[in-house]
Amino acid sequence: MSAQTYLAYDYPLLGVFWTMLEFFLWIIWFVLLFKVIVDIFRDDTLGGWAKAAWTLFVVVLPFLGILVYLIARGKGMGQRELADARAQREAFDSYVRQAAGGGAAATGSADELERLAGMRSRGDITEDEFRRAKEQVLGGAGPALPSDSVPTTSGR
Repeated sequence: MSAQTYLAYDYPLLGVFWTMLEFFLWIIWFVLLFKVIVDIFRDDTLGGWAKAAWTLFVVVLPFLGILVYLIARGKGMGQRELADARAQREAFDSYVRQAAGGGAAATGSADELERLAGMRSRGDITEDEFRRAKEQVLGGAGPALPSDSVPTTSGR
């Protein structure tokens, strides 16, 4: 048995750091690879053939492909990422506003008054009911009439 056994104390400290650096660089490279591939398919300005060519370039020559993609299209990649994050933020904010306000606060008092005027002109509510509902809306007491009591206009 001429196989040499290495123990933990035979591996130098600088070797440990170098191994850790190589390991984390590989992880970063894989993350970059997936981000580039996702960005290729997210970009609406690229046509199908351009997407296929970039994907093939990134898969066949991965290091060079990612480097060239980041140099050529890196700025647009950042802009698309930022636009996507803004869209997600706006969707979340509108959901929170709708959930917190019960959906009625998002319509606004002008929309509520317009709806009430339409109901009055159709004869669904009387003048006195319109006046009380208008006072409630302008006073900030919320919706004047519950939305389930409002008759629909689909049958008229």
